[in-house]
Amino acid sequence: MDRASGGLETVTIETADGWLAGQRGGDVLAFKAIPFAAPPVGPLRWRMPEPPEPWTGVRDATHFGPMSPQAPTQIEALLGGSLGAQSEDCLYLNVWTPGCDNAKRPVMVWIHGGAFVIGSASQGLYNGKHLAARDCVVVTINYRLGALGFLNLRDATDGKFPATGSEGIADQVMALNWVKRNIALFGGDPDNVTVFGESAGGMSVACLLAMPAARGLFHKGIMQSGSAHIGHTRERSARVAQVVMQKLGIAAGEVDKLADVTPAELIEAQVAMFAETHEGDAKRLGEVMFQPTIDGSLIAAPPIDSIRAGSGAGIPVLAGTTKEEWKLFSAANPRLRLMSRSKFEDRIRRIAKEDAPILLAAYAEGTTFDRFNAVMTDKVFAVPTSRMLEAQGASAPVYQYRFDWRSRLLGGLLGSCHAIDLGFTFGTHNVKLAGAFFGSGATAAELATAVMDSWVAFARTCNPSCHTVGEWPRYNTDTRATMILGDGNPHVAERPNEARRAAWDNLEHRLGPA
Repeated sequence: MDRASGGLETVTIETADGWLAGQRGGDVLAFKAIPFAAPPVGPLRWRMPEPPEPWTGVRDATHFGPMSPQAPTQIEALLGGSLGAQSEDCLYLNVWTPGCDNAKRPVMVWIHGGAFVIGSASQGLYNGKHLAARDCVVVTINYRLGALGFLNLRDATDGKFPATGSEGIADQVMALNWVKRNIALFGGDPDNVTVFGESAGGMSVACLLAMPAARGLFHKGIMQSGSAHIGHTRERSARVAQVVMQKLGIAAGEVDKLADVTPAELIEAQVAMFAETHEGDAKRLGEVMFQPTIDGSLIAAPPIDSIRAGSGAGIPVLAGTTKEEWKLFSAANPRLRLMSRSKFEDRIRRIAKEDAPILLAAYAEGTTFDRFNAVMTDKVFAVPTSRMLEAQGASAPVYQYRFDWRSRLLGGLLGSCHAIDLGFTFGTHNVKLAGAFFGSGATAAELATAVMDSWVAFARTCNPSCHTVGEWPRYNTDTRATMILGDGNPHVAERPNEARRAAWDNLEHRLGPA
């Protein structure tokens, strides 16, 4: 070991592909920007990932690699992040570990969220040092986003480009293959790997549960605010690809021009598409227009259907949502905050059609704004999570939580919104700029301890019970036991919001993101 700038020790390790030089900070070693696939550029753009090329010499692993190209958003700023270097050459991962030894620690592989269009493994929010300090190995991964990772060009270009629209998920499988080959060198156990993620990351975990290509690469899953009602049909994802080409000015007979499109031009096209969708979705692209494609090969069927058929048999799952997910997307919108009763009822009729009276009766309490947020929280997040747990629970232990901690931003309007759990998952709730969103102080620190202890206990033993939360019972349809986190001391509630959950029994086809 050598002394590096800032007083940090440089630590070298030989992987299957070459030597790395990382750093020790306190009791944790960090290795950053490790290539897990060949750069998906040039002739590899819009193709399935290929293995990385070995390198000679010692590769610097002390700085993060570039993130997948993306546009800045207000959510990024809210979470304390900022856009760093971007490049199509983005398939890198990061490792935090207590030691490069033979300890066989549980491994936790993080998949970031961001609606499949934003985010990266290098966000300060996802610093793995606090989790790794609990004697586990933490890995955070990048994957291709937006049009570079989820564009069905095979159908949109009559096969001239091979992309199926699930390349971003294939990147995640490639990262897990890297973990299997190399993680023992970092003190991890390749036979005890937990994949965990939030939002699009949680949806990715569901896809991995459904995919034969991922079988054996991980052994447990944690889904935070993202479940298995996910995925575009080939027709719909091809329609998204056709609109991308229209925005780029590429006619049907000019598809070869796609090879020369710059990442900046692709992002500009995406931004224009999202702007149009917000004004009205005339092209029926959906608010989450870039999703994994159910391509019939890598992803053979909707993940919820595959899970019900036993694709993830024997893999324990921990899953949950925040109490008021949708407020992240609605609280800052005066039009939604002041929604009239008639507008609300019109929205419910669009969602439920002839079953609208059932939903209106189940969501009768509170202001119109509260009712709207409760409907959307349950439609997109909470009910799909319970359906996934019911399916997976037939073959493996499953556990549910609800995160009730409230943000104080916007005078408390955000409440227990989407992403409020992230800073507590990694113990980074007081990270620069994000503290106002997550909160700070002794109570926040205790909550972070409870969440991290539970997640690591699950990764180690298949059970999230630990001394900081107590006994955590399994989820089943009899009790629907749910650990409540962030509302006083952790405690178990049985069958919370049962009437609301049951109201969706005839609306399976309406669940999940649009």
